[in-house]
Amino acid sequence: MMNKAVLVEIDSQGVATVCLNRADKHNAFDDDMIATLSEAFAALAENAAVRVVVLRSEGKSFSAGADLNWMKRMASYSREDNLHDAQALAEMLKRLNNLPVPTIARVQGAAFGGAVGLVSCCDITIATERASFCLSEVKIGLTPATISPYVVAAIGPRASRRYFISAERFGAVKAEQLGLVSEVCDTAQLDDRIGEVVKNLLANSPIAMMQAKQLVRDVAHQSIDETLISDTCERIANIRVSSEGQEGLSAFLEKRSPAWIKE
Repeated sequence: MMNKAVLVEIDSQGVATVCLNRADKHNAFDDDMIATLSEAFAALAENAAVRVVVLRSEGKSFSAGADLNWMKRMASYSREDNLHDAQALAEMLKRLNNLPVPTIARVQGAAFGGAVGLVSCCDITIATERASFCLSEVKIGLTPATISPYVVAAIGPRASRRYFISAERFGAVKAEQLGLVSEVCDTAQLDDRIGEVVKNLLANSPIAMMQAKQLVRDVAHQSIDETLISDTCERIANIRVSSEGQEGLSAFLEKRSPAWIKE
């Protein structure tokens, strides 16, 4: 556990849950919550016992984005203060995006503004049919600048152009069509479905999943040339002779569970 606005728990299987815990404020975040989340993600990245991270929140909303009182304070900030503020948010998002282990966003309700950035930084997003999304910044004369690298990567430039400028609210099904959400389920099934996804992830090689995440980052949007082909060949050769690669291949051939699966 960290401060009461953000709760962190790690179970015996190495599943870490990071929970936004300001249900009375629709889990809106301010500079303190951003700093706490940033510290939490940094600590989880360094914890070798962590296998999966689930990002969730309490109450009916996933997160309303920026807290009203924080926005009131920002209105009087100097440009330098605003730059520092944005850099803190950017660092938190980068730490979430770069977590080496699989990350799952559990979205049970509205996710507005910066909360769409949080969702975009996660590898997998499971949302209920009640979930909704909105990049609402232009309604108050701002832009979703800090979260934009992650949102554009998630939904693509074309959809980003629409929703960045329209500030339209869209539902879970549309979010799934755009690629922001991995799958939509009934509210009553949400935790069971996340449990199934977590179980599936825990059956996989921890190091292979870490390298697979890095592989996506490194090959995305690259030209398929001799340099890239050579690099990917080096990667598969290296992991085949690694300890987990050898264990996984041996377990498959011997028809047994690999050592990383805890019975």
